[in-house]
Amino acid sequence: MPDNPAPLTSRPLLFRLVPLLVAAALLLGANGLAMTVIAVRGRLAGLSDTMIGVFGSAYYAGFILGVLLTPLLIRRVGHIRVFSALAALSAIAVLGLFLTQPGLGWAALRFTSGIAFCGTAMVLESWLNALASNAERGRILSVYRIVDLGAVTGGQFLLPAFGAGGAAILVVIGIVFCAALIPVSLAREGNPPVSDARGVNYLAIWAISPVAAVGCLTIGLTNGAFRTVGPVYAEGVGLDADGLALLISLWVIAGAVFQYPLGWASDRTDRRYVLILATAGAGLSCLFLSGVSLQAAIFLGAFLFGGFALPLYSLSAAHANDHAGPGQHVELAAGLTMFFAIGAVIGPLLASAVMDMFGPSAFFLYTGGLHLSFVAFVGARLLTRDAVPAEHRKRFVWLLRNSPAIYRMAGGQKTARPNHDKPEAD
Repeated sequence: MPDNPAPLTSRPLLFRLVPLLVAAALLLGANGLAMTVIAVRGRLAGLSDTMIGVFGSAYYAGFILGVLLTPLLIRRVGHIRVFSALAALSAIAVLGLFLTQPGLGWAALRFTSGIAFCGTAMVLESWLNALASNAERGRILSVYRIVDLGAVTGGQFLLPAFGAGGAAILVVIGIVFCAALIPVSLAREGNPPVSDARGVNYLAIWAISPVAAVGCLTIGLTNGAFRTVGPVYAEGVGLDADGLALLISLWVIAGAVFQYPLGWASDRTDRRYVLILATAGAGLSCLFLSGVSLQAAIFLGAFLFGGFALPLYSLSAAHANDHAGPGQHVELAAGLTMFFAIGAVIGPLLASAVMDMFGPSAFFLYTGGLHLSFVAFVGARLLTRDAVPAEHRKRFVWLLRNSPAIYRMAGGQKTARPNHDKPEAD
């Protein structure tokens, strides 16, 4: 007879967090590697840039469905069962690539992957939030960021180790997805409380902050495109597997490094000035990348691009939260996530079509043009809306885009159990 699970508050927090953080590292590393591998394998299969862009768009379309579907599944069977089912589905969707002819079948598998990853990330992030007290939440969020950064960057270097063309790399990714099941399934925690489901009024999100709405849409159009078809650009400019892994890693690491000075500055002035600075930096980095061919220059440009572009989502969200009223923050978070996802559905298609017509360097003309257009939009908004007074600004928080659930932890909002008398399904 197995021991009864310990009550949630009877064991040190570290022991309760470790299974979830290990599962998160495995999940994030496998998903980040899969996004790179699918683009590289598409090129090896002779697919057009546009078709590879379809794979990225399909993934983010699945992500949107995952945002809508996962809360319903959790209410039906509980967090643990949902995580187990979707982690297994992630492995199936990756392994299925080897058994399916390149083309629309791969797009269907990437759509499935988007649903599955969004769902598993929502489960883990809501679970971490449920375990955190107000005093511990900031530290847990910081550790989770480090896990995300380390897993995504480290996972990229499995590509040169196993190669992109054979079955081995897909088997490795499938194994890692399945391994994420083990710590969650064997953890002694019960299901966390189920969060309240809320509809999102997108017109209200726009009214709160047009800058944040357009910013998140632009970031989806650009960063979402880079993450899904950036490997096609890398192959087009002559980078090998090691070079591609380094390119993606520099982009991610720079984003983490630049978050802090940009966030610090945005807490001390009108955030729109910092948004203009960072967006202009991203746009100029893109224009630089569009005109260079030396590998050292490409790596430098990718570092600068990631450093200026990746913090834009957190800066946009912080600006929107400055304008949000009481009770609007959760709905705002979900709405901004959806604006980003819509942009990320469209972005890979547009970017890949541009590359098909004009070559790999045109990718950064596309992203640079969008960033500089956003600079113009923010500048226009400076003329039509006053700055938020310093005493009303919220503190900048570095946000991840894995799922909308992360906002509850970042915003200090505990998940509330809607009915304390009704036990959760396990």
